[in-house]
Amino acid sequence: MPSWKPTTTHQARIARAELLRLIREFFYKRDVLEVDTPSLSNGTVTDEHLDAFETPFHFSTTGKTTSLFLQTSPEYAMKRLLCAQSGSIYQIGKAFRHEGEGRWHNPEFTMLEWYRVGFNHFDLMDEVDALLMEVLATQPSDRLTYQQAFKEHVGLDPLDTTDTALLNAMRDNNIDIHEPETLSVDSKLQLLFSYCVEPKIGQQKPCFIYDFPASQAALAKINPDDARVAQRFEVYFQGAELANGFNELSAPQEQRARFEEDNAKRQASGLPVKPIDELFLEALDAGLPECAGVALGVDRLLMLKMGATHIQQVINFPVSRA
Repeated sequence: MPSWKPTTTHQARIARAELLRLIREFFYKRDVLEVDTPSLSNGTVTDEHLDAFETPFHFSTTGKTTSLFLQTSPEYAMKRLLCAQSGSIYQIGKAFRHEGEGRWHNPEFTMLEWYRVGFNHFDLMDEVDALLMEVLATQPSDRLTYQQAFKEHVGLDPLDTTDTALLNAMRDNNIDIHEPETLSVDSKLQLLFSYCVEPKIGQQKPCFIYDFPASQAALAKINPDDARVAQRFEVYFQGAELANGFNELSAPQEQRARFEEDNAKRQASGLPVKPIDELFLEALDAGLPECAGVALGVDRLLMLKMGATHIQQVINFPVSRA
């Protein structure tokens, strides 16, 4: 196929338009406002497992040159709107992550993100489930805690384990990683989860995993009944990680501390420290309403809707043809 041509069929383009219409109708019926926020920002994510695209920008009015970042998600800007009393909001837009191409990932992709004022993460899981039933005609979901999923599919307790036990589990499951002993506990857990848990859940119906380790949820509230875990969830269906949600942390000082801890982890791993989004933290100082939020991959959702086997089948021009 000539490289100028799209990798999609016209049927796929029609299916995308139909999916976007269904999503907008879903939120219109629920009185959730569609909003728009910038793709470029002065601040970015500090998570050691995410890498944002960075570009220099020259301010013609001041002569100052600075770095701007393409956003890995619209989260910080949307939360600034929530702090400005926007009420419940959603956004469909482009997100960018500096990661390799793969079956489920393109560095530029379409994200649906929404925040529900007055919801907790269980309320939001119910709404994500309702959306999936609406657009994919799925059955009502299964739900497991992170701890339950690990015990069932890996045979160890992720909240009460040792480096040795994790390394043994990686070896037993043929996870061949160079110098695995140098990985952090969270990195080992994430590898075990992706190799041993993800392929075994959500095959017939969506599966929500919740109560992730607190160290893996920098933007979520800690579970008041178990400080080892945070009020975060993910949803999986037919091999795809579809969505990541939180009962949102609203304490600005704690949020700053978590960002600084992220940067300390980056530094320890030999990664560059990232600038903290100060405008986001200023907004938290003004007050974030009690809310829960979730980000969902629209391209992956469309893949499932169409029965596509590769993300290039639902994106007109993937990065290799951009």
